[in-house]
Amino acid sequence: MLARRELAAAQLRRRLLRKGFAPETVGETLRRLEREGSIDDRRTAAVHARRAALVAHRGPLRTEREIAALGIAPALARAATAEVYTEADPRTVLERALERRLSGPIQDQAQFRRLYRYLLRQGFESHMAVAALRARARASATPDEGD
Repeated sequence: MLARRELAAAQLRRRLLRKGFAPETVGETLRRLEREGSIDDRRTAAVHARRAALVAHRGPLRTEREIAALGIAPALARAATAEVYTEADPRTVLERALERRLSGPIQDQAQFRRLYRYLLRQGFESHMAVAALRARARASATPDEGD
């Protein structure tokens, strides 16, 4: 299971229990794997946060929630998210997320609202989403210099 991707201790525990292993055996196995460094919730949180920001273009709020949902302590989730988003500027990640959904100018208020809700679901703060969308709307409303 660990050969495919990083797993949190809680994820591995659930999977092993689901496969029918005794809880005592699972506990012993997890302690041994932690001692060996095969599982490390801090490393798993960092990997997930980096992928969420740089590949999936998710915001810090959603990233933190997803890491916590893996069974990783909220403090570790916050720390990993904060570390990644100091390296990857949240505004840049937001712009990349927006580029996935927007191929041209913002057409109307309905599209503005849809994009706003999308950015909130992706885990960006409200004020950042509004600022980015307003900037896009202003840029698309301004005539080109060459016209």
